[in-house]
Amino acid sequence: MQTPLFDLTGRVAIVTGSSRGIGRAIAERLAEHGARVVVSSRKAEACAAVAEAINARHGEERAVVIPASISSKSDLERLAKGTEDRFGRIDTVVCNAASNPYYGPMSGISDDQFRKILDNNVIAGHWLIGFCAPGMIARKDGAIILVSSVGGLKGSGVIGAYNVSKAADFQLARNLAVELGPHNVRVNCIAPGLIQTDFARALWEDPTSRAAYTARTPLARIGQPDEIAGAAVFLASPAGAFMTGQSIVIDGGQTIT
Repeated sequence: MQTPLFDLTGRVAIVTGSSRGIGRAIAERLAEHGARVVVSSRKAEACAAVAEAINARHGEERAVVIPASISSKSDLERLAKGTEDRFGRIDTVVCNAASNPYYGPMSGISDDQFRKILDNNVIAGHWLIGFCAPGMIARKDGAIILVSSVGGLKGSGVIGAYNVSKAADFQLARNLAVELGPHNVRVNCIAPGLIQTDFARALWEDPTSRAAYTARTPLARIGQPDEIAGAAVFLASPAGAFMTGQSIVIDGGQTIT
């Protein structure tokens, strides 16, 4: 039995980048709380494995696959339209997929690498939200979640461009919260710290850098993908009904030291 505060029964959620890592954890937990989930990333086979696991646990049609590349505006339009065609609505969209093709000082980043980071981490979210929001506005209900990063709150000598994009996500959420709030559509960010995912491997796999990070973290460890998913459930559910334009930092306390 789900408590009403966190019950997502009958609601439909799109989660980008949900074939692995944080996105997969979010998709699994949304489904666990009753939502029907659209699993999406570039590779259909990887998405299918996630959807099959969710359906095996929660029943057929709890998860479906609509592959999409966040770098393609037409793919994102197809993702939104395909979801509405399949389920008749979109209640929640989780913009989780992101790119970071460069690791090093900003003085060495190429224009193409910087553009890819901004396009995939900021503009793609703007596109997908634009395709999903009209139905939410018409129903006077919706939850939009941007997976940002604590990187958007501080500087870095090695992922500076990525941090720029994640800082932009915070502002995108604030702007959209102002625009969509009168229609009862909420827009918030989740800002994870260092999480043990393939995406962040360069930051946690090296023992020296990992030790330095955990030494500055009150909980003295890095996080796991499933430890981010609960915030998404909260923001998508009735429990988060009065929260918009905000960012939830989940980093083991690292940013307070």
